[in-house]
Amino acid sequence: MNIQEMHYDFKIKLNKLDSEQYRNLLVPEIDWLLNSATELFIKMINNPRYNPIPGFEKTRRDTEDLKNIVVNSFEIIGERDENLIQQYIFTLPEDYLYYVSAKVQMDNPNCGLRIANLKIRQHEDEFIFSIFDKSSYEWKIVNGVFDENGIRCFVDDSFHLRALLLTYIRQYPYMHNANAFYNNTYTDLQGNILTGTQDCILSEHTHSEIVDIAVLLATESLQLPDYNIKLNKLKLT
Repeated sequence: MNIQEMHYDFKIKLNKLDSEQYRNLLVPEIDWLLNSATELFIKMINNPRYNPIPGFEKTRRDTEDLKNIVVNSFEIIGERDENLIQQYIFTLPEDYLYYVSAKVQMDNPNCGLRIANLKIRQHEDEFIFSIFDKSSYEWKIVNGVFDENGIRCFVDDSFHLRALLLTYIRQYPYMHNANAFYNNTYTDLQGNILTGTQDCILSEHTHSEIVDIAVLLATESLQLPDYNIKLNKLKLT
């Protein structure tokens, strides 16, 4: 669906056409709901907060849903922390949105280059000091944490890091139907002037489900009586 079709589908599903029971939502409001629904849809697939099996690509359908915004094995050259020489900092790309997975190029002067798995740790873990959990060239494991600078990786004296190969979900353009608003333009909540249209760039088969989520968000916000019906429909999708 293009953005105009998503707007039409939204209105149909909200049962607002030819109805004076509730005020009509403006174009910017529908756009905001559709984008909020898209963000929620991505979060539910990539790393649902209450899912016992976290992580992206749990099923083939999940892979297909987000394939248009997944960047695979993006190479980032790290820098040693000047104060902590056994730590490297890898700055995240500008269009980074959510982490999926990563591997690290590790180098040992005697044994050469290896590709290791990056294991994201919690900050309070004692992996730095534990002989069983620390980064290892032999076992091809590198520990890392997220901080304000990006991803911080930990090494020991036996190897150094060359690059991080990051797979991530990138930011997507704000979908909008500004062409249908007054003077074919409006300013979004971030102060950006929008003109024309911007379609959803996720896979085509996800668009109807995104509209369903947007309708659910609107139904809750407007306190419509059929909120639970729409919620149950969404669970069956």
